[in-house]
Amino acid sequence: MEQPRFRYLDLLINVFVVVLIISNLVGAKICAIGPFRLSGAQLLFPITYIFGDIFTEVYGYGASRRAIWTGFLASAFMSVFGMIVVALPPAPDWKGQEAFATVFNFVPRMVVASLIAYWAGEFVNAFVMARMKMITSGRHLWMRTIGSTVAGQLVDTILVMVIAFGGTLSWDLVFTLIYSGYLGKVAYEVIATPVTYYVVNVLKRSEGIEIFDHATNFNPFAAGLARKR
Repeated sequence: MEQPRFRYLDLLINVFVVVLIISNLVGAKICAIGPFRLSGAQLLFPITYIFGDIFTEVYGYGASRRAIWTGFLASAFMSVFGMIVVALPPAPDWKGQEAFATVFNFVPRMVVASLIAYWAGEFVNAFVMARMKMITSGRHLWMRTIGSTVAGQLVDTILVMVIAFGGTLSWDLVFTLIYSGYLGKVAYEVIATPVTYYVVNVLKRSEGIEIFDHATNFNPFAAGLARKR
């Protein structure tokens, strides 16, 4: 069957991937904001969950699945290629190797942690969002966006911190990173709810669609988008 053609889906996926890549690049820095300790990625990465909510709400779970896999492959390619370029011998007269390595020398453990956490968290977010839309018959968007973020970010934050730092940092610090990051991400979603409402309404009117995932295969490895309605 012919896949549906949406006006803005490809553009939104491209922006989503750019935000995801940038968050990976700035994630190595740990920032101190009052009593909280946040990685650089946690200042930007929650935006990807807002994108995930928009994909699922407007275009259905299948669109979120496509965006998640696109972001996953792009992040994996960036990480692997970054490690390769850092490992190549620098020119003798080039003095930027140390600074370059600081940004692009992705530690394999961090790469694995971020990719696993991103993949699992985004799919939990999309699944909860889609199921809640069916349960609420499309009402209470605020409940769906916040509820899906509460679930997805919990999975993401725990996985990335435990896999990346378990055994290398004290568990007290790991726990601090988890709850600081998690609370910040959920607060991010709550604050952004009016913007999410606006973007969702504009896209639905522009695309002329209202999609429910009643017949959707929620297998992350399945293919296909929801049909236009």
